[in-house]
Amino acid sequence: MLKITGGKVYDPANEINGQIKDICIDDHGRIVDSVDGGRTIDASGMIIFPGGVDVHTHVAGGAMNFARAMTPEDHRRTQAFIRTQSRRSGLGGMAPTTFATGYLYAGMGFTTVNEAAVPVLSARHTHEELADIPIVDKASLTLMANNEIMLDQMQAGEMERARNVVAWYLWAAKSYGVKAVNPGGVTAWKWGQNASQLTDPIAGYDNLTPGKIVTMLATICDDLQLPHPMHLHCNNLGAPGNISTTLDTLKHLEGHRAHIAHSQYHAYGGDGWETMCSATSQLADYFNTHPNITTDAGAVLFGDTVTITADGPWQHLLYKLTGRKWGNLDVENETGCGIVPYTYRPSNLVNAVQWASGLELMLLIKNPWQVFLSTDHPNGGCFWRYPEIIQLLMCADFRQECIAKLPDKIKGKITLPEIDREYTLYEVATSMSAGPARALGLTKKGNLGVGCDADIVIYEEEDDVARMFSHPRYVIKAGEVVIEDGDIRETPHGREFLVKPDYAPETDDFMRPLFEDCYTMQFENYPVELERIENPDMTELKTQ
Repeated sequence: MLKITGGKVYDPANEINGQIKDICIDDHGRIVDSVDGGRTIDASGMIIFPGGVDVHTHVAGGAMNFARAMTPEDHRRTQAFIRTQSRRSGLGGMAPTTFATGYLYAGMGFTTVNEAAVPVLSARHTHEELADIPIVDKASLTLMANNEIMLDQMQAGEMERARNVVAWYLWAAKSYGVKAVNPGGVTAWKWGQNASQLTDPIAGYDNLTPGKIVTMLATICDDLQLPHPMHLHCNNLGAPGNISTTLDTLKHLEGHRAHIAHSQYHAYGGDGWETMCSATSQLADYFNTHPNITTDAGAVLFGDTVTITADGPWQHLLYKLTGRKWGNLDVENETGCGIVPYTYRPSNLVNAVQWASGLELMLLIKNPWQVFLSTDHPNGGCFWRYPEIIQLLMCADFRQECIAKLPDKIKGKITLPEIDREYTLYEVATSMSAGPARALGLTKKGNLGVGCDADIVIYEEEDDVARMFSHPRYVIKAGEVVIEDGDIRETPHGREFLVKPDYAPETDDFMRPLFEDCYTMQFENYPVELERIENPDMTELKTQ
C-alpha cells in the first residue's frame, strides 16, 4: 500500500487542475479512496501527473533491429546502462536496446507505449522484443492498408469477408488495433507506380483507389468496435504541397473515428523543395471543427536520428535525396519497411519547416485532447527528448530564442513566430497522458480516478521545464515505486494489451489455401501463440 500526500495533482480525466489532494494505492496496484498503513510519500512542493502514454512510437521488431545494426557509430557516443542488481545493461541513443527503452521511458515518467507498426509476418519477433522492454505496459498495431488478401476482397466488393480477414489478422498478430500506412501506395510502388492521388486506381486493381481503402478500412475498424480507431499514416508523406492530400484524406473519413499519425509530416504547402512551407493552419482548422479526429504531432528536433517507416516508397525517396545509408525490408504480402539514418539541421529549409510545423500543430489545435506529444520515435527525434518539446510548448520566450537562430529566409515560410500560446501544466498532462490514453481506449490509463491503474509520476516543481520533465522525483508503476531520486529501483514486467475481434469461423478455411500461394510460412505457424505474450491483457470484442 502507498499514500501520496501534499502534491499538486494534474488529472485532466477528472478535471483536477493543480488541486492539492492525497492519492491512495492498494496492494493490487489500483487507486483507491483510502488505505490503512503502508508507505507515505510527502509530495509537498511537487506536481503529480498520471504516467505518460506514448500513442505512437517504434520500439520493437525487425525494423528496429535493422536500425540498430545500421547505426553502430551511435553506440559509441550514447548513454549506456551498466548492469546492477535492479537493471540489465543496455544502450540508449537513436535506436535504444530493449532494456534501455523501458529505462528511458520510465526515466521521464512514461508508463505505457504503443508500438505503431507491426507487419503480421514478423509479429512473433516484435512480441519477443516487447516482452524484453521492462516497466512500461505495451500495445501494438497491425499493418493492414496494403495487405493484398484484404485488398482483393475490397476490390470484389466482399466487405464482410474483408472485415473477417482484418479481424483474423489482428488476432493472428496478437495486437491491439489497425495501422494504415500509405494506403495502396506501398502496393502500387511494388508495381512501379506512384499512388499519391487518392482517386487513382492502384496497380493490379480495376477500381480500388487509396481513398476507397481509407474509407473501407475505417468502416471495418468501427464495425469491429476496436478500442482505438484506425491509426492512419496518410499518403504522400513528407512531400511539399501534401496538405491537399491530407485534407482530401480527412474528407474520406467523414463520419468515422480516426487517429492521424505524425501529422507534422502531412502539413506542408509549396510546389517543390525550394518553395516548401508550413500549411499547419489549414490542418489545425480542420481538427478544431472535427472532434472525432485525433493526432500525434510527430514533432521534429534538430540533430541526428534514424528514420524507420513501413512507407517503403518514402524511404527510397529519402535515400535518393540524401545519399545516406538505406535499407529496405519487403515484408511479404503486407508492406515494406525502409531505414535511413538522418540529420535534421536548422540551416536546412525543409528541416526548419518540419521543426516549426510540429510545434505549430500542437499550439494551433485548440483542444489538447486531440493532439498528442510525439516525435514518431525515432523519425522526428528520439523519445527521450520529449522534455525539450514540452519546454518549447510551455515557454514562448524560449521558443522565440530558438526561432531567432533560424536563417531569415525560413521565417517567412512558417507561422510559429506569430504564436504566443503557452501550454499550462494541465494541458501538458492532457497531451502526454490523459489524451493519448483516451484515444487508445485504455480507460484505466492517464487517469488518477478510483479504480484506475496506479501509474503515477511525481516531479519537483521548478522553473527549468526541460530539467523538471527529464528528472522525475518518483515514478510509480502499478503501485510500485520503480524510480526514486533518479535511481531505477525496480524493473517489473509490464502488461501487453490485445484485442480478440469477432470473425466468422470459416475464415480459417478461407485463409489457409491462400498461404500456399502468397506466403513462405505455413498457415499453422503464422499466428502468434497467446502463450508467447508476456502478461496479456485481452479484450474480447463481439460485433452485432
